[in-house]
Amino acid sequence: MKKVAIGSDHGGFELKEAIKKQLTSLGYQYIDFGCHSKEAVDYPDVAFLVGECVATHDDYVGIMIDGAGIGSGMTLNKIPGVRAAVCWDLSSVMNSRLHNNANVLSIGGQLLGQGLALQMAKTWLETPFEGGRHDKRVTKIMEIESRFIKRESR
Repeated sequence: MKKVAIGSDHGGFELKEAIKKQLTSLGYQYIDFGCHSKEAVDYPDVAFLVGECVATHDDYVGIMIDGAGIGSGMTLNKIPGVRAAVCWDLSSVMNSRLHNNANVLSIGGQLLGQGLALQMAKTWLETPFEGGRHDKRVTKIMEIESRFIKRESR
């Protein structure tokens, strides 16, 4: 897990820029899908780009930052193959990776301090999926998703 698709809306722009610096210092490659200033943008547009990258490239994970993290998480989880976790603390970050094999982290740039958010991003990137008994649960999540994909294509 050394490639990161990252994005934000205007509410997460400053935090995204800080996380990008951290990614570089930790040796991660990243693609910045925007936004590129504090000008207002719609988070679903950027979240879609982050999620599409993760869903179509097995070597990418994603980090999305909007004001609260909730709207982007909802958008991301509409994309087949994405397992986005909305997290507010280190416990939820670790659980999202250890037990749920989340492939996108969605956080709130207006709800978290920069220090905690940086620690959360680093922890999320460095925490592996435990597999084992959790494997069947993640598989069930993906099977539920596949039922709806099949229904749409009929």
